Amino acid sequence: MMHKALAGLNSDTLERYAPEALQAQLVTAVLLALGSNYHAEKYLAIVRERLSTLGEIQQSTAFQNPDFTATPELPKPDYTNQCVYLSLKLPMTLQRLQQTFKQFECECHRQRLTEQSMSIKQVTMDIDILLISLYITTNSLSKNSDSKWIVMNDRYPFKAHEKVGMEELIQRSM
Repeated sequence: MMHKALAGLNSDTLERYAPEALQAQLVTAVLLALGSNYHAEKYLAIVRERLSTLGEIQQSTAFQNPDFTATPELPKPDYTNQCVYLSLKLPMTLQRLQQTFKQFECECHRQRLTEQSMSIKQVTMDIDILLISLYITTNSLSKNSDSKWIVMNDRYPFKAHEKVGMEELIQRSM
């Protein structure tokens, strides 16, 4: 059953913040964009399994897309992209979450080489945070809490495949 937290969500109307401004904020859920252009089926499965250790996940359909930086002179392998909604078991800071995702990329043998060192990068796994749901305490005495969805400004505007994946997850939550 899809978590109802995404129901009716419209990313175009959400506030946008730079990730640097939110590092210490507690996060309860994220909407992620996963991408791989090298053994994608293998590495997507690995990272989805790792994400499920953090909480409940829902995934969109995986789509194969051309690398938008490819040219006729420099063709590049296609990417397989997928969006994932992750509802965390326990809130964690955005900084810790980003570190965790970098570790997951490393576990998939992600190599972060400069563009000049390889003309065609093999990307085993790329995990990008599109949206976060911030943990907001509404009453410190009763321990009531709420959440607020925020767009990561460094990821906006969203790429076409990210929009499609997000819309699929939002529609499933209704």
